Amino acid sequence: MPVDDRALDPTTPEWKGMVDAYIDKVWLQVIEDIRSIVAIESVEDLKAAVPGAPYGPGPEKAAHCALDIAERLELKTHDDHGYVAWADVPGESERILAMMCHADVVPVGGQDWESDPFEMVERDGWLIGRGVADDKGPLILTLWAARFFKELKEDGVKLPYTLRAIIGSNEESGMRDVDIYEAHEGSPAFLFTPDADFPVCYGEKGIFHGLFTSKPVAGGKLVSFDGGTVANAVPSKAEAVVKVAPALLTPMDGITIEPAGEGRAKITARGVAGHASRPEGTKNAIKMLNDYLLENGLFSEDQHPFLELQAMLLADDYGEQIGIAAGDELFGRSTVVGGVVRTTEDGRFTQTVDSRYVTSITGEEIADRLGAAAAEHECTFETLADNVPFYVEPDSPEINSLMSVYRERTGRDEPAYTIGGGTYARHFKKAVAFGPEEPGDPKPDWVGDVHGANEGIREDLLRTALAIYIDAIGRLMLLEL
Repeated sequence: MPVDDRALDPTTPEWKGMVDAYIDKVWLQVIEDIRSIVAIESVEDLKAAVPGAPYGPGPEKAAHCALDIAERLELKTHDDHGYVAWADVPGESERILAMMCHADVVPVGGQDWESDPFEMVERDGWLIGRGVADDKGPLILTLWAARFFKELKEDGVKLPYTLRAIIGSNEESGMRDVDIYEAHEGSPAFLFTPDADFPVCYGEKGIFHGLFTSKPVAGGKLVSFDGGTVANAVPSKAEAVVKVAPALLTPMDGITIEPAGEGRAKITARGVAGHASRPEGTKNAIKMLNDYLLENGLFSEDQHPFLELQAMLLADDYGEQIGIAAGDELFGRSTVVGGVVRTTEDGRFTQTVDSRYVTSITGEEIADRLGAAAAEHECTFETLADNVPFYVEPDSPEINSLMSVYRERTGRDEPAYTIGGGTYARHFKKAVAFGPEEPGDPKPDWVGDVHGANEGIREDLLRTALAIYIDAIGRLMLLEL
C-alpha cells in the first residue's frame, strides 16, 4: 500500500481513495469472517465456566475466533485468561487509542427466527444472524480497520498512538470483562465502541435492574407462567399453563390455546421483541399473556396480587402506572421493561424489571417505589444492579472529529445524541459509542432488530462503517489525546 506525504492526511481525496481501494480488496473476506464468528452460539453459561472460559464455552470460542482472525491479519494479540482479549498495532507511543466490541450475544430461546440464527443469511443486501449488528459484525470491522493501519505502518508510516481492538466477552450479561480490562490495563487515552447508532452517542441513561418475587402461589389455577429470555429485551414469547379445559378458552390475536393434559391448557402469547432501551414499537408477550389471564379469571385468589402487580409494571413503557416515570432535557423519558417472568422450583413467580432512567430520578428512588408497590401486592422486590447515567461533553476535539468523518462519508447531518442502552463507553474515562447502525434506517418486515428474532443489518451499512472507522482512527491519531 504505497503512500506519500499527502496520503497521510486523512482529510484528503487521496486518503479516501486509498481507504476505498482497501475495502474493495478485503470486503469478501470481511463478510466471511463475520459469517465464521456468527456461527458460534456465544451466550453466557456460567454453569459451564472453567479457567480460561470464565463466561462459559460459547463466549470463549467466539473470542478465540476473533483472536485467530487478528493473528491472521498479523496484529499483536493478547488473551487475559479468557476474561477479555485485544489485538494491537503498536505505535510510537504506548498511549492507547482503542475500539471495543463484544463477541457474546443474547440468547435466541423463545424467539421465532425464520432461519438458523447461527448461520448467517445474505438476502437482498442484508445480513441476518444473531450478532451481525450486535456486536460481532462491528467487531470484525475493528480488526480489519486495525489491519489497514498495520499495512500503513509496514510502508513506513509512523502511528502516534498504539491502536488497540479490544474483544469483550461479557457485555450482554454484566460487563465484568471491562472491569477486568481496566484493572489490568487502565483506561485508553480515548475509546469508541461500535455498538449503537451513528453519528455519536455521548450519553447513556442509568440502567436499573430489579426482581419482583411472589409468595409460593404457583400451582393453583395458574399452574405456571414463563416468558422471555433476558432481562434487557422485550420478550416475543410467553407461556402459561392453567387448570382449565382448552375448549373453554378463546384464542385471540397473538394468543393461541392448546391442550396440556389432565384438563389443562397451555396459553402462548407471541409479541414483537426488541431491546429494553428502545421499547417503542415492540409488543411485550408477557403483558399480552398477563392481560389475558386477568381478563379471563385464570388465577386463584392468592395469585391475583402478582398478576395485578404485573399489570402495573407492564401497562406502559415509561413507568407511569408503577410510579417511576421521569424525564429530563438530556435524555428524554425513562423507560421500563419487564423482560423475564419465571415459575420457580419452590412455587413462586418472579418478574424482572429493566429501567433505563434519567437524571431527575435515582436508582434508590426507583427501588423504594417498586418496593412499596411489591409490598402492596404481597410480593417482595430486590435491586440486582444500578448503573448511574453517563454523560460526556459533546463539544470536544475527539467527538468533533468523529462527527466530521460521519458527515463527510454519509452526507448526513444527524446530531450527536444520548441513548437508553448501556455500552462499554460508560465504563471508561473518555469514551463514546459510534455506530454502526443508522437512526431510523428502514427495514423489511423480515429483518429484526438487535436482541430480537431475525437480527439484521444492511451489508452496505457495514461497508460504510468500516470506511468511517478507518477515517476516524486517522483523524484521532492527529489529536493530542
